[in-house]
Amino acid sequence: MKPWMKLRTASRTMPRLLPLAAAWTATRGLMLWLLLQDGRAPLGVGGVAREAHDLYARWYGVLVEGTFPAGDRLWQYPPGAGPVLLSPGLLPGLTYFQAFVVLTLATDLLITVALTRAGTRTGRSLRGAALWTAALPLLLHIPLARYDVQVTALAVISLLALSRSTRACGVFAALGALVKVWPALTLIGTPRGRTTKEAWTSAAVTAGALLLALAALFRDPFDFLRQQGGRGVQIESLGGTVLSFARHAGWPGRVGYRYGAMEFTGPYVTSIAAASLALTVVAFGALLLWRLRARRWTPATPYDAALSAVLLFTVTSRVISPQYMVWLIGLAAVCLTSRHTTQRPVAALITAATAVSALAYPVLYDDVVACTWTGSVLMLVRNGLLVTAAALSFHRLWKAAAPPAATRPEGTEPSRNSHHLPHETVSAS
Repeated sequence: MKPWMKLRTASRTMPRLLPLAAAWTATRGLMLWLLLQDGRAPLGVGGVAREAHDLYARWYGVLVEGTFPAGDRLWQYPPGAGPVLLSPGLLPGLTYFQAFVVLTLATDLLITVALTRAGTRTGRSLRGAALWTAALPLLLHIPLARYDVQVTALAVISLLALSRSTRACGVFAALGALVKVWPALTLIGTPRGRTTKEAWTSAAVTAGALLLALAALFRDPFDFLRQQGGRGVQIESLGGTVLSFARHAGWPGRVGYRYGAMEFTGPYVTSIAAASLALTVVAFGALLLWRLRARRWTPATPYDAALSAVLLFTVTSRVISPQYMVWLIGLAAVCLTSRHTTQRPVAALITAATAVSALAYPVLYDDVVACTWTGSVLMLVRNGLLVTAAALSFHRLWKAAAPPAATRPEGTEPSRNSHHLPHETVSAS
């Protein structure tokens, strides 16, 4: 593009970006104010900042000694989380908590800029940047006190990089997977052929190299696997919602603090946990079947598939913490940068679920823990929205994968190579 054309494009775009910049500044200022007021518990139970202020800082003290927190029941994260939790040490003159919040805000801004740049390209939309800017504050100050924004940034950049560099897409997906596993799902929708081969190979090489480096630099890099296996059924999960209502029907189970979360203990909890795992396997099978049967890729298909996959794995999880909504907002925002996306109604459902999540924690968390009718109904609404979003997302993804019936002669089956067909689709390579 010639310089004068770039200047003209910038002059057209700038008026649309100013309201977005103002909204980001105002909402992040409010989130930061709420975080500073957290100790005074202006909203519900308070103590939202405790995880970063105390737990992350404690892990930092262990990590700087060259070892992962072996034997710590709260350490349930892959070894890539280590460098992220060490990163606040790069900002001298600040406490660990202050540096962590500054880096989280900077990462939040990076995501906003990436979504904005993607949205200003020809045929793209700024709806993604607008969704991220407006929906993240619905979680109040929780995103500033968790490292899920950093993980989401790796997934967002991985997806946005796909149209320019498949290898870069794989690299960022691998980095995200080594921090919190789920960003590996960003690769599930890459078009078959050379694109998939390059992206997945790049991811595998990156993951292998980084794991070797972390294993050489730190002791006990895989201890997290032992702690992860002991997780039960968190009160905010889908299974937890079932048990919450069961308590009203006389079920004798209780809620207790285990593995860093409030979980149910008592009869049938093990069965509920096993059912959740079985549903996760079914979800994986459904996604695999979609990929094998898919014949039509649009520029948004990799984005839509990533959102659908993470939604399915979220709703079938034994743990659906409020910070999980950060992941879903980020992926929904990437979908909305493309005018080809099928996930607009899904993004609306995710936004509604995010608002309800903030009511569940921290505002009315005491009710959720006590399994009052208010708390039980609140979790039913939140998880009902997520289940609806997951089902709708996969339905729309599946439906969009097949070529329209009108494009093939009556009585014939679609070709195995028909993903090369319609003019608005991208090729499999």
